[in-house]
Amino acid sequence: MASQFAPKRILVVDDNRDAADLTAQLLELHGHQAVVAYGGKQGVEIALKYGPDVVLLDLGMPEMDGFAVASALRKVRSLDQLVVIAYSAWGDPETRQRVRESGFDGHTVKPAKFDVLLNLVTNTRRAS
Repeated sequence: MASQFAPKRILVVDDNRDAADLTAQLLELHGHQAVVAYGGKQGVEIALKYGPDVVLLDLGMPEMDGFAVASALRKVRSLDQLVVIAYSAWGDPETRQRVRESGFDGHTVKPAKFDVLLNLVTNTRRAS
């Protein structure tokens, strides 16, 4: 099942290995290239090497949470067009506000319907 959109290079960062792997596999079934990182520090390292178009980023990870990862990625000049989407179980108003203030380009709450996630990945643009 190929996507009708231009394929994206996507990095999925989530400490829940099963969720991360499944998300990446579903994105690949829709024509995207996807790699996985199982923690924040690994996510930053992989982003620097892989140069993704989009990062789907869990917020609640030990050691380096999604907010810290987003902040680190925003400081990398070569990633200035990177789209960062919060993909987390946290969806309360305070978290949504913090996501907006932290420079994320989008936010969806787990578990998201896959068509919603796919739409975010293919249509969200960098918010500068």
